[in-house]
Amino acid sequence: MKDEEIVNLFFERNENAISETEKKYGKYIAYIANNILGNESDSEECENDVLLASWNSIPPNRPENFKAFVGKIAREIAISRWRHNSAKKRCPTEFEVSLDEIAEVAADSDFSSEADSDEIGKAVSSFLRSVSEKERNVFIRRYFYGDAIKSICERMNVSESLVKITLKRTRDKLSQYLKKEGLIT
Repeated sequence: MKDEEIVNLFFERNENAISETEKKYGKYIAYIANNILGNESDSEECENDVLLASWNSIPPNRPENFKAFVGKIAREIAISRWRHNSAKKRCPTEFEVSLDEIAEVAADSDFSSEADSDEIGKAVSSFLRSVSEKERNVFIRRYFYGDAIKSICERMNVSESLVKITLKRTRDKLSQYLKKEGLIT
């Protein structure tokens, strides 16, 4: 079933929207959640939460890119659950390591008081369109999907050192870009 048809089912409040979303994007949602949570049972719960959140937000929202829409919801719910689960833990997860890496972008900087999260998100998207496809893919795999470096190496058939240096250089470029745009100082 096409995404537009699934979205129409949501608007009709037809419960088949849930099963069609699960059928088409269940593995995609689970992949995102499992990369962040590292726990299959939490990932399954996250998948159910994503389906419910989709049901509750469509309507009024009518996503243009349904896959990106459910992916974003999956990521937000998984991060929320990860924060809850890791509140008392001391051992850093792969996802926590990737958060620390991306935090380096604004290390020793302050976000401009005028900069809001939408503006920063648009700037990051604009930046990613300006870099090579390889840099963009490595960056998105690591910081959106939460892939481990080893997983990225296997997926792209490159060495670990190449992935690490690509990520470091892309983070440095992003930091310079955000400074140039006046979003960080």
